[in-house]
Amino acid sequence: MNVQRKKLDSLLRQLPALRDPTISQLSQEGWVAVETIIDERIVREIIPALKDAGAEGIIEYPLNK
Repeated sequence: MNVQRKKLDSLLRQLPALRDPTISQLSQEGWVAVETIIDERIVREIIPALKDAGAEGIIEYPLNK
């Protein structure tokens, strides 16, 4: 997902993660990409909260071993 850097702390408070998420700078100034692993059972519940925290472009895909 992508989020403005100024909203990152708020987003991270909403985000349960196996460990700390990966945060990468985007080419657009002031924006970052956030990647994390969360339990698939809570994905549908957490997406509205992530959007409220400013997340855009949320992509979900299965984790393959």
